[in-house]
Amino acid sequence: MIIVNSKGWLIHKKKRYKCAIGKNGISDNKKEGDMCTPKGIYKLGPVFFRNDRVKIITKLKKIKIKYGMAWCDNPKSKFYNKLIISKKSKETLMRRDHLYDIIIFVQYNVRPVKKNKGSAIFIHLSRKNYLPTKGCIGLKLLHLKKILRNLNSSSKIKITF
Repeated sequence: MIIVNSKGWLIHKKKRYKCAIGKNGISDNKKEGDMCTPKGIYKLGPVFFRNDRVKIITKLKKIKIKYGMAWCDNPKSKFYNKLIISKKSKETLMRRDHLYDIIIFVQYNVRPVKKNKGSAIFIHLSRKNYLPTKGCIGLKLLHLKKILRNLNSSSKIKITF
């Protein structure tokens, strides 16, 4: 179990790692675009990664990020909160910066998907100085790769105040 708290710490295997969370903190009433990280316990995976930039070791399902891959963040779309290949409203996975070189999908709002409840909640790389995210969790590359080694299909994350 991975635990993330509102003070910006991720705990895994008795180790604490500094992390970034949503700009507006953790919410138990997440809404699309509110800049909050959703409180709760969620399954993890798959992991998306830039094969041209990083090598990863994990037991989670791995998917290489390719040009055009995105995550739909349009609540009006039938593909809301799903992986897509599109140029419409979405969260592009192949970025110039390195934030999405590794992405672990947090299975928030998936079964069933509820419109406007929030989408594209990931564990990804952090910005410099752990600047806040739009609702995701950000970690240093070294820490994310270390944690990935211990994750599998039954791994979960607990996001708490």
